[in-house]
Amino acid sequence: MMSRNRDYGRREVLRAGGIVLGGSVLSGSAAAADGDGSTTLTLLSYNDVQTAAAEDKKFPRLVTLIEQRRAAADGPVVVVGGGDQIGPHALSPVSQWRAPVDVLNEVGPDADVIGNHEFDYGLDAVSDVTEDSDFPWLATNLVDSDTGEAFDGTESTRVVEQDGVSVGIIGLVDEGATFGKTNIEFNERGLTLEDYTETGPAEAKRLKEDEGVDVVVALAHTGVPDAEALAEADADDDIDVVVVGDDELEYPPAEVSGSIVSEAQARANFLSEITLTVADGAVTSWEGELIPVTDDIEKDPTASDIINDYRAEVSLDSPVVETETALDATFSSNYHRETNYGNLITDAMRERADADVAITNAGGIRSDSVYGPGEITGGDVFNTLPFPNTLVTLELTGDELVETLESQIVTLESGGGQEFGEEVTQQVSGVRFEWVPHDDADELVRDVRVGGEPLDGDATYEVAVNSFMAGGGSGYPLGDKPVLAETGELLATTVVDYLEGKGTIAPRVEGRMQRVDRDLPDASVTVDGNGKVVCQFDAPDDVESVAEDTVDVWALDGEHLGAEKVVFDADERTLVVRVDDGDLAETVGDADDGDEIPLDLYAEYESSEFDHVYFERSRLNADVEAVVEQRGRGRNALAAR
Repeated sequence: MMSRNRDYGRREVLRAGGIVLGGSVLSGSAAAADGDGSTTLTLLSYNDVQTAAAEDKKFPRLVTLIEQRRAAADGPVVVVGGGDQIGPHALSPVSQWRAPVDVLNEVGPDADVIGNHEFDYGLDAVSDVTEDSDFPWLATNLVDSDTGEAFDGTESTRVVEQDGVSVGIIGLVDEGATFGKTNIEFNERGLTLEDYTETGPAEAKRLKEDEGVDVVVALAHTGVPDAEALAEADADDDIDVVVVGDDELEYPPAEVSGSIVSEAQARANFLSEITLTVADGAVTSWEGELIPVTDDIEKDPTASDIINDYRAEVSLDSPVVETETALDATFSSNYHRETNYGNLITDAMRERADADVAITNAGGIRSDSVYGPGEITGGDVFNTLPFPNTLVTLELTGDELVETLESQIVTLESGGGQEFGEEVTQQVSGVRFEWVPHDDADELVRDVRVGGEPLDGDATYEVAVNSFMAGGGSGYPLGDKPVLAETGELLATTVVDYLEGKGTIAPRVEGRMQRVDRDLPDASVTVDGNGKVVCQFDAPDDVESVAEDTVDVWALDGEHLGAEKVVFDADERTLVVRVDDGDLAETVGDADDGDEIPLDLYAEYESSEFDHVYFERSRLNADVEAVVEQRGRGRNALAAR
């Protein structure tokens, strides 16, 4: 199973303070409310350990940091998790959930929440996870449809009593972390997902009124925006703290509508620490911060031993290939654009399946890291492809292939686009296309070519995907498509086998998925007599300036040529692009006299209309056709038109 967890950058805002007056947290210092009879409660939290569970790096250091902060606390300490701890990670094939659970048992948290990746091994396996855990897993609003109680292996709430302070803990998920990120049909399996904005506040009120708890902590595997919505829905301010997981943001503790909201990014990079002053059954003040897990923190030896013992079983530290270029496995790149690592993965899939096209979802590429240049180990590959997915080949018509590609386009104007920017959320091989990320676009995906040839909507194509996608995961419309073949081997194994036969690799971006915001009209093309081709375009109304170093002419095989000269005239509303015809001929490669070569010109520009969230600029496109002309001594040249 694969999620849409992303970390698009650091949130550089320091937040601290808060005094409760009339039930609402207001800004102030913790010391201001201290008085006789008060207790300082320390809440430590982490979330989305995921791939860090398979590495003897950050996770053992996080364990040490938790123990250090426990020892330094002036009063009781409660430790909680925000979900997505047991997957995905590179040790899944040999340990499934056991490696991270074994380490977390050393931590001894007071509770964790069931997140979408706790379902990575299936719904039935959740009871095995909870049985192996020395701490409770909460699912307050995902309940048995018949009884309304927590489903097998989970608990609805947990009350922790320490030094006279009573802390009630609830665990919440939203639709995105259940139906949206798993292939489990929860309703058919007898589970009901209740509205977290209703169940959460109601359960918090019950804990305070019926069980007399002093503090309520909501573990919300919902992402920050939904956690903020939870705080806003809690009209009586019964939820004191919301510990967030899922979207993996660096979100230091902040007051939101009477609750303290915090998320510690992911992969054991941070520990959230919130100190609450509790007096007369209420939180009277607070302070909080995110503490980075740095290399100067010693590793917990027991945690390191657990991880390394599992790693030894599968030789994850053995090198499989040498890369001359850095392999980009970061979330932001793979969700937004073509990457060289995405190309490598899908090339391996297509070769193994002997398929026409291969597609993998961006959420299936994990670790949020860059690998190389240098040696790449089997562990690196499993760390980036940690799910127990296999390779499946489907039969799709050309029209179905376009529908499949379009299902992953997030437009700029959509809610997701306004939050994260427009996205393509997939990586491909064997197919090339342009994507237009705007609600008013006639086509979200266009100019599709398979194997270099224009797509035939009625023809059938063999398309290799992972088993999660084949089942309809990540919103792919593939659940009912004919299955031609299944390898039965892990996708990570497929990629490792592919790399072992290479020796040295240098994958690159080839223009397989080209973003386009605006089209340029037909060009006026001239040849200046000095071996230069000059194209003049009328510029769209929203063009304010053109970034000259971004103007390139692309051939269908991924070769491209930068423009020699670019002139944008804002008064005349014209764009002039000049290229060398000899260099252009080398770009398109071997061709015969008279051949017509389709080319694409792309240019980034400042737009008066589009306000981008992720991309720096908008992007123009023009279709250019070049005709091969034979010149002396067999030399080819091109005249564009």
